[in-house]
Amino acid sequence: MDNRQAIGSWLSGPRAAIEGAGAELGYRGEQLGLPEEGPGSIARPGRRLGALAVDWALCLLIAYGLITDGYGQATSNWALLIFFALSVLTVGSVGFTPGKRLFGLRVVELGTGRVNPLRALLRSVLLCVAVPALIWDRDGRGLHDRLARTVEVRI
Repeated sequence: MDNRQAIGSWLSGPRAAIEGAGAELGYRGEQLGLPEEGPGSIARPGRRLGALAVDWALCLLIAYGLITDGYGQATSNWALLIFFALSVLTVGSVGFTPGKRLFGLRVVELGTGRVNPLRALLRSVLLCVAVPALIWDRDGRGLHDRLARTVEVRI
Protein backbone atom coordinates (compact mmCIF):
# COMPACT_ATOMS: atom_id res chain seq x y z
CA MET A 1 0.00 0.00 0.00
CA ASP A 2 1.29 3.45 -0.91
CA ASN A 3 1.86 5.76 2.10
CA ARG A 4 -0.14 8.51 0.41
CA GLN A 5 -3.13 6.21 0.17
CA ALA A 6 -2.85 5.30 3.88
CA ILE A 7 -2.66 8.97 4.88
CA GLY A 8 -5.56 9.81 2.58
CA SER A 9 -7.77 7.14 4.15
CA TRP A 10 -6.83 8.39 7.63
CA LEU A 11 -7.78 11.96 6.73
CA SER A 12 -11.02 10.86 5.07
CA GLY A 13 -12.15 8.94 8.12
CA PRO A 14 -13.15 5.36 8.82
CA ARG A 15 -16.20 5.45 6.55
CA ALA A 16 -14.06 6.17 3.48
CA ALA A 17 -11.59 3.44 4.47
CA ILE A 18 -14.38 0.87 4.91
CA GLU A 19 -15.99 1.83 1.60
CA GLY A 20 -12.56 1.75 -0.06
CA ALA A 21 -12.22 -1.86 1.11
CA GLY A 22 -15.41 -2.73 -0.77
CA ALA A 23 -18.05 -2.62 1.98
CA GLU A 24 -21.36 -0.99 1.06
CA LEU A 25 -22.63 1.19 3.91
CA GLY A 26 -25.36 3.03 2.04
CA TYR A 27 -26.23 6.64 2.74
CA ARG A 28 -26.69 8.22 6.16
CA GLY A 29 -30.18 7.50 7.45
CA GLU A 30 -30.94 4.62 5.11
CA GLN A 31 -31.23 2.13 7.99
CA LEU A 32 -33.66 4.50 9.70
CA GLY A 33 -35.91 4.77 6.64
CA LEU A 34 -35.04 8.42 6.01
CA PRO A 35 -34.49 9.98 2.58
CA GLU A 36 -30.96 10.58 1.30
CA GLU A 37 -31.47 14.28 0.47
CA GLY A 38 -33.94 17.07 1.17
CA PRO A 39 -36.51 17.43 3.95
CA GLY A 40 -36.47 14.59 6.46
CA SER A 41 -32.88 13.58 5.69
CA ILE A 42 -30.20 13.35 8.38
CA ALA A 43 -28.81 16.76 9.34
CA ARG A 44 -25.18 17.28 8.35
CA PRO A 45 -22.56 17.97 11.04
CA GLY A 46 -21.87 21.52 9.83
CA ARG A 47 -25.48 22.59 10.26
CA ARG A 48 -25.70 20.88 13.65
CA LEU A 49 -22.56 22.63 14.91
CA GLY A 50 -23.79 25.96 13.54
CA ALA A 51 -27.11 25.56 15.35
CA LEU A 52 -25.29 24.61 18.55
CA ALA A 53 -23.06 27.69 18.27
CA VAL A 54 -26.09 29.98 17.83
CA ASP A 55 -27.89 28.42 20.81
CA TRP A 56 -24.79 28.61 23.01
CA ALA A 57 -24.16 32.25 22.05
CA LEU A 58 -27.78 33.09 22.85
CA CYS A 59 -27.51 31.40 26.26
CA LEU A 60 -24.21 33.17 26.99
CA LEU A 61 -25.78 36.49 26.06
CA ILE A 62 -28.74 35.88 28.38
CA ALA A 63 -26.47 34.78 31.25
CA TYR A 64 -24.08 37.70 30.74
CA GLY A 65 -26.78 40.32 30.29
CA LEU A 66 -29.39 39.26 32.81
CA ILE A 67 -27.75 37.20 35.52
CA THR A 68 -24.04 37.90 36.03
CA ASP A 69 -22.11 41.17 36.17
CA GLY A 70 -19.15 40.13 34.04
CA TYR A 71 -17.85 37.20 32.08
CA GLY A 72 -16.42 34.45 34.27
CA GLN A 73 -16.99 30.89 35.37
CA ALA A 74 -20.38 31.81 36.82
CA THR A 75 -21.51 33.09 33.42
CA SER A 76 -20.58 29.79 31.77
CA ASN A 77 -22.37 27.80 34.46
CA TRP A 78 -25.51 29.90 34.10
CA ALA A 79 -25.28 29.61 30.31
CA LEU A 80 -25.19 25.81 30.59
CA LEU A 81 -28.26 25.85 32.85
CA ILE A 82 -30.08 28.19 30.43
CA PHE A 83 -29.02 25.97 27.49
CA PHE A 84 -30.43 22.92 29.30
CA ALA A 85 -33.75 24.65 30.02
CA LEU A 86 -33.96 26.04 26.46
CA SER A 87 -33.29 22.61 24.97
CA VAL A 88 -35.80 20.75 27.16
CA LEU A 89 -38.57 23.30 26.69
CA THR A 90 -38.20 23.98 22.96
CA VAL A 91 -37.26 20.50 21.70
CA GLY A 92 -39.91 18.93 23.95
CA SER A 93 -42.64 21.24 22.63
CA VAL A 94 -41.90 22.32 19.04
CA GLY A 95 -38.96 20.04 18.14
CA PHE A 96 -36.27 22.68 17.65
CA THR A 97 -34.25 25.35 19.42
CA PRO A 98 -33.79 28.84 17.94
CA GLY A 99 -30.45 27.77 16.43
CA LYS A 100 -31.91 24.61 14.92
CA ARG A 101 -34.77 26.61 13.42
CA LEU A 102 -32.33 29.13 11.97
CA PHE A 103 -30.37 26.31 10.30
CA GLY A 104 -33.49 24.43 9.15
CA LEU A 105 -33.24 21.48 11.54
CA ARG A 106 -35.70 19.61 13.73
CA VAL A 107 -35.41 16.82 16.31
CA VAL A 108 -37.90 14.00 15.79
CA GLU A 109 -38.59 10.70 17.50
CA LEU A 110 -38.02 7.75 15.20
CA GLY A 111 -41.43 6.14 15.62
CA THR A 112 -43.82 9.04 15.98
CA GLY A 113 -42.07 12.03 14.40
CA ARG A 114 -42.61 14.15 17.54
CA VAL A 115 -40.43 14.31 20.64
CA ASN A 116 -42.19 13.84 23.95
CA PRO A 117 -40.92 15.89 26.91
CA LEU A 118 -39.28 12.92 28.66
CA ARG A 119 -37.19 12.10 25.60
CA ALA A 120 -36.29 15.78 25.28
CA LEU A 121 -35.21 15.78 28.93
CA LEU A 122 -33.01 12.69 28.46
CA ARG A 123 -31.53 14.06 25.24
CA SER A 124 -30.78 17.43 26.85
CA VAL A 125 -29.11 15.90 29.91
CA LEU A 126 -26.86 13.79 27.69
CA LEU A 127 -26.15 16.75 25.41
CA CYS A 128 -25.07 18.90 28.37
CA VAL A 129 -22.67 16.15 29.50
CA ALA A 130 -21.14 16.57 25.98
CA VAL A 131 -19.34 13.21 25.72
CA PRO A 132 -22.36 11.30 24.29
CA ALA A 133 -22.78 14.01 21.65
CA LEU A 134 -19.21 13.42 20.46
CA ILE A 135 -19.73 9.69 19.81
CA TRP A 136 -21.49 9.17 16.47
CA ASP A 137 -22.78 6.12 14.67
CA ARG A 138 -22.55 5.51 10.94
CA ASP A 139 -25.81 7.40 10.36
CA GLY A 140 -24.33 10.53 11.97
CA ARG A 141 -26.46 10.28 15.13
CA GLY A 142 -24.83 11.12 18.42
CA LEU A 143 -25.07 8.74 21.34
CA HIS A 144 -27.46 11.20 23.01
CA ASP A 145 -29.84 10.82 20.04
CA ARG A 146 -29.50 7.03 19.99
CA LEU A 147 -30.31 6.68 23.70
CA ALA A 148 -33.30 9.04 23.42
CA ARG A 149 -34.39 7.31 20.15
CA THR A 150 -34.41 10.62 18.31
CA VAL A 151 -32.79 11.93 15.17
CA GLU A 152 -31.98 15.43 13.96
CA VAL A 153 -33.32 15.97 10.44
CA ARG A 154 -33.54 18.76 7.90
CA ILE A 155 -36.83 20.65 7.61
